Amino acid sequence: MRAPEDLAARALQLILSDAEQIERLIRVQLDNLTMPHCPLYEEVLDTQMFGLSREIDFAVRLGLISKEQGRQILDHLEKELTELYNAHERRSSEARLGSG
Repeated sequence: MRAPEDLAARALQLILSDAEQIERLIRVQLDNLTMPHCPLYEEVLDTQMFGLSREIDFAVRLGLISKEQGRQILDHLEKELTELYNAHERRSSEARLGSG
């Protein structure tokens, strides 16, 4: 059986890997500034974020990661999402001002 430190490190590695996948999804949208308010995109992202939060909660409850580590991971993704929506809003505003 693996040592608790090995399990904790592996749990954190898996969580960070899942967070990176979500971040890539956000980055693709941000790089292309495609419409982030698309219901399908929002549904996929919401589902992935919910799944990650449950994964983090499970790891915290097992004592594999700290609550603070989990919060930092989710906070980072929330900042990325905010950046995406702000960039999209700026682009939409610029388009409205340019056409008027």
